[in-house]
Amino acid sequence: MVIVGLTGSIGMGKSETARMFRELGVRVYDADAAVHRIYEAGGPAVAPLEAAFPGVSDENGVNRDELSKHVLNNPDAMKKLETIVHPLVAQEQINFLRDAAAAGEAIVVVDVPLLYETGGEARVDCVVVVSAPYELQKQRVLERPGMTAEKFDAILAKQVPDAEKRARADFIIESDKGLDAAFAQVKALLPKLKACRAQVWAQTEARLRAAEKET
Repeated sequence: MVIVGLTGSIGMGKSETARMFRELGVRVYDADAAVHRIYEAGGPAVAPLEAAFPGVSDENGVNRDELSKHVLNNPDAMKKLETIVHPLVAQEQINFLRDAAAAGEAIVVVDVPLLYETGGEARVDCVVVVSAPYELQKQRVLERPGMTAEKFDAILAKQVPDAEKRARADFIIESDKGLDAAFAQVKALLPKLKACRAQVWAQTEARLRAAEKET
């Protein structure tokens, strides 16, 4: 099973590209959706985050605004947050991959916004980067409710530059020519992605099986 990493900076069209893969019958893991699930009431992140940051949860689960107050501009608190959340999100991804492998999927896409920033490229077989010119990216982002130029710049400062992502990518989807053109690129890319050498899941499966035998 080939694992494709899908990534791209804010406003590049990554979410639309993920939707296109789904339309073509490819299973897609959404890292942002996984975080929402573990933050929901009864989710596995709620109790440990409440213990670490008292007052961040309510009847609906983790309150992101309250959590942000604890970790904003606080590297130690952010590290504590990541120590709790990252293993839970990783388990969500493992569960997704196991289900896909059991279903006999030839290819899956993992949609991870900060793939390069978190070293996630080591956990996929190939990487697709969604990209567009800076001015179009900025225009798209500033059209979002509540977004400002200052917020946009702050978000970009935390992301690997688009030029570097393009240089490191195995494949690039150019999203500046409209949805139809982007869909045509994704459709044309599928056979190439299926031809990628599948190594990551085979290695992960072997490690999981070994760990299960020890328990």
